[in-house]
Amino acid sequence: MRENIEVGFQTFVDDSPEDFGAVRAISPDGKKITVYVENAGDFVVPASAVVSVQSEKVTFACGKLDTRLRAAIGHAHDQEDR
Repeated sequence: MRENIEVGFQTFVDDSPEDFGAVRAISPDGKKITVYVENAGDFVVPASAVVSVQSEKVTFACGKLDTRLRAAIGHAHDQEDR
């Protein structure tokens, strides 16, 4: 059985070991997850994009995310490099 997703869980994509944000909200029907992406704000992600949930970490299939979200994830840590 998969762990339930909760607000505050860290978020990852399946092709990177680095987190990019956190779960901000889950829709009442559980079909949509609002994710805060560092330096970009909130994005709504379909629950069908979830690959795994474990140890308070949610991993998404990068290929199932929209282009705008993938671009934001690619820049999530830009401020840290300064």
